[in-house]
Amino acid sequence: MPCTNRTTRLALAASAASLALLATACGGSGPDASGPGDGKPVTLTFWSATAGAKETAEAFNKTQSGIEVKFSLVPAGPEGVTKLSNAVKGGNAPDIATMDYSALPEYASEGNLENLTASSGDLVKKEFPEAVQSLVNLGGSTWAVPFDVTPIQLYYRKDLFKKYGVEVPTTWAEYRKAAEKIQQGDPDLTITNFGGGDPALLSGLAWQAGAQWYGTEGDAWKVNIDDPASRKVAAYWDGLLKDGLASKTPLWGEGETKERATGKVATIIGAAWSAGNFPVSYPDSKGKWGIAPLPTWDGTPSTGMYGGTSYIVPKGSKHTEAAARFIKWVTTDPEAMTARLSSLKTPSSALPANEGMRAAAAKEFDGSYFGGQDVYKLAGEAAATIVPGWTWGPVQQQVTSAQMAAGGDHTKMLSAGQARGEKAVTDRGLKLAQ
Repeated sequence: MPCTNRTTRLALAASAASLALLATACGGSGPDASGPGDGKPVTLTFWSATAGAKETAEAFNKTQSGIEVKFSLVPAGPEGVTKLSNAVKGGNAPDIATMDYSALPEYASEGNLENLTASSGDLVKKEFPEAVQSLVNLGGSTWAVPFDVTPIQLYYRKDLFKKYGVEVPTTWAEYRKAAEKIQQGDPDLTITNFGGGDPALLSGLAWQAGAQWYGTEGDAWKVNIDDPASRKVAAYWDGLLKDGLASKTPLWGEGETKERATGKVATIIGAAWSAGNFPVSYPDSKGKWGIAPLPTWDGTPSTGMYGGTSYIVPKGSKHTEAAARFIKWVTTDPEAMTARLSSLKTPSSALPANEGMRAAAAKEFDGSYFGGQDVYKLAGEAAATIVPGWTWGPVQQQVTSAQMAAGGDHTKMLSAGQARGEKAVTDRGLKLAQ
């Protein structure tokens, strides 16, 4: 049977494991039509919504003369993904773009990505941790290269913990006891704000608890969003909210920032990238915040991820080898990180997935806000405890929409995501495991 785009898409959509041979056999593009080494300069178009992307492209252009990268700023989130999808359909997609890990399987299984196994497969295997390899290696092929890793960590008010005699919790049971003790000391103080429902954070906490929202069974997809591990997480947080131990103020709003800036919450559940927000959003609290590992269910160090970005080559690029060269540079060369960070007006604590990039990132970050704690060292230690094996499914964007519509009830978010996930799989013509 001839290898076609359709068979590649079916292989990826049907299974992330059992159809690996088919996906590999059909993967990959031919050599660049005018790639490096033939004497002709290559112009690459690069779309991204990430801060510092323009400056990294400019810095790359100064390193050699065989490739020139032209950067365009695009919207973040679903709007940016839609713009990219339309460009692929119209045959005018960029050569390189950035994409959230959670969108990759959906985007790849629809045939919107070039297979990077030949150009970047070994790079991903050798230069990036196991926990993120499963996010970009799907169906036996490599579809993206990781940029950052986003372990969830605990940020806590050292002064409030000391005032109310609370030790830094290492388990979720201790975290609830800390919440109760702090509120006994001050009824207006809660352990954190967790209202409104954040699907990305909920998934990361479920990830830590051992959930597997997606899997495969033969040639069919399994959707396990409403599984026991996830329900345990949802019930825990819904219980804190019901008992008034956690604030119902919605995440990602002005109210959230005000509560955190004025000392109304004692902790923040955030990612490695969250640290950079503190000096800007809570400048008067310098020296009061500390960073610790995320509490766990059984005391064994573990965490999940909250967000994260990768580099892709959209379908239709005629310069996949040149694109791979830029992607390798921007994800593994310390000069790329220096260029990115030096351009930012506010601090960044994004943790590069490639360990060789972290020293350059750490050098640019002022750790005095956290009382001298080494933000990057702590984030790196947290990254080493990310539970391996998590994969996203081919309909996660629809699941996220359904969960956001369910509001701040985390148990309902799971059931809504499960229902939408199952329907979306079958609507796409994919098999659903029973």
